[in-house]
Amino acid sequence: MDIIEEIKEKINTYVDEERAAVSPRYFQAFEGGYGEGDQFIGVAVPNLRKVARSYYRHIEITDVERLLKEPIHEYRFTALCILVYKFEKAKDRGEKETIVNTYLRNLESVNNWDLVDCSADKILGAFVFDKDKSILYDLARSLDLWKQRIAIISTFYFIRQNHFHDTIEIAKILLNHKHDLIHKAVGWMLREIGNRDFDVEFHFLKDNYKRMPRTMLRYAIEKFDPDLRQQFLKGLI
Repeated sequence: MDIIEEIKEKINTYVDEERAAVSPRYFQAFEGGYGEGDQFIGVAVPNLRKVARSYYRHIEITDVERLLKEPIHEYRFTALCILVYKFEKAKDRGEKETIVNTYLRNLESVNNWDLVDCSADKILGAFVFDKDKSILYDLARSLDLWKQRIAIISTFYFIRQNHFHDTIEIAKILLNHKHDLIHKAVGWMLREIGNRDFDVEFHFLKDNYKRMPRTMLRYAIEKFDPDLRQQFLKGLI
């Protein structure tokens, strides 16, 4: 059996019809939603990761790319998990570069927030951390919602290395974005900075919070002391 068909068959053994029924609403796959047109079969993430772990050593990158082009959301999620596992186990720069290029070549398939969040920092962020990061700025300045989310979420890798500059700069680019999925992503990354260096987050917020969308601010200050959080929300800082 073709390995892609084998993987799909394995994923299909975990189908939950109730999950399949609610997923289009949860991921806004309805007309006019940010995930419009996506298709779901209803498989929980732990099971998708389990399948990915079973196959990532045995599948060629070209076959992963085929899986990544599938119309079913859960198949694409599994393909991205496989790319992440392959990247983490890659032994040399050339192998990692091949994985990253495959990822970048198929960004149109990374088209919902869970697909971005399971892959961007672990593949693209990890790869460019010690290299030219201009691609992240290009993505942030694009007019594509998912590319913009990839840009900010990729910096989560940097944050975990206590490198905050690029997150702050990309947050500035996205500060006045119209979509709440960007508001949530930027606020989340700012909160992650604050978990490691409160002063960096505080000073950025002090300079920018009055211009930030409310959702972005709420995500950013979620773990602040209640009194300080209220000062920000009331515009008293």
